[in-house]
Amino acid sequence: MSGGPAGRGQRRKQPWGGVRPFSIKTKLGALVVVSVLITTGLSVIAVHTKTELRFITVFSMIATLLITQFVAHSLTAPLDDMNAVARSISHGDYTRRVRESRRDELGDLAQTINVMADELEAQDSQRKELVANVSHELRTPIAGLRAVLENIVDGVTRADPETMRTALKQTERLGRLVETLLDLSRLDNGVVPLKKRRFEVWPYLSGVLKEANMVASARASMTSGSGSHTRTDVHLHLDVSPPELVAHADPERIHQVVANLIDNAVKHSPPHGRVTVRARQGAEPESLELEVLDEGPGIPRTEWHRVFERFNRGSVNRPHGPGSDGGTGLGLAIARWAVDLHGGRIGVAESERGCRILITLPGPSPTSH
Repeated sequence: MSGGPAGRGQRRKQPWGGVRPFSIKTKLGALVVVSVLITTGLSVIAVHTKTELRFITVFSMIATLLITQFVAHSLTAPLDDMNAVARSISHGDYTRRVRESRRDELGDLAQTINVMADELEAQDSQRKELVANVSHELRTPIAGLRAVLENIVDGVTRADPETMRTALKQTERLGRLVETLLDLSRLDNGVVPLKKRRFEVWPYLSGVLKEANMVASARASMTSGSGSHTRTDVHLHLDVSPPELVAHADPERIHQVVANLIDNAVKHSPPHGRVTVRARQGAEPESLELEVLDEGPGIPRTEWHRVFERFNRGSVNRPHGPGSDGGTGLGLAIARWAVDLHGGRIGVAESERGCRILITLPGPSPTSH
């Protein structure tokens, strides 16, 4: 059995077609032919040497049994191997594979079992990623809602319409996230719909930054780690030019992008550092270029191609500043997914200091007007 599974999405070689040069039927037919030839040959030898027939019968039986044993072992050994792999799969171990060195029906069966194990392993991995993604994405609205309610209970703020609207907004966002995250198992197939619309960039991003500050304050007051930053010393700066800039995208998805990028940037910022969110007009009408810049240690160029992989937490051993931790390694992966749904691009860009993430979102297609 091989050590590891085949790559996800990789197509295995196709089983042999209808004509197999070493099929089981051919082997059994060869066994009968060889047995008859041995018996006939020994009988001819007995006639010429005047050997007693009983000796010839014994020799024929011994030779036939040896050949039969050899053929039977070549047929049953792969079945034992497949049985062991199937038993491991039934117990939840999807890493074992059957050898595929045969060119007969058992070889086809081995390939089928391995393909089944690959698919089960991929589904199990997607299930684990779903749980991790759900946990990661639900923290933000829950922390924001908790901050509002705690302030009301502690008497810091009054339960006026403005405060309750903030709580309602977080509750609505929580409901949308739950509905969306339950569909994460279909992300790789690209079937999650986008709800694009025109919106003004400045007020939209101002709300995102305000929520990020509120969530950071809420997390800082919690004694248990949440897996995300609890920094309140980092200043968030918004730079939108021109101020009347508009974009055409799914606001909920872009919120995921910006919120996760801010979370990552703040987490790796130095004490009293600054994180800048910059928005500019793209090359097309209503297209958008977003940048998130921090003043942290930056990302080594050798890591640029890996930073958006799921569960990748980078090469920086310890985040900078008080109240930060390593995170779950999902924020940038979620950001890339949301940008990919828009048909845009996201990547690490050159920067004199810190890390600079550049996002390019296309404008509306001609058919969307």
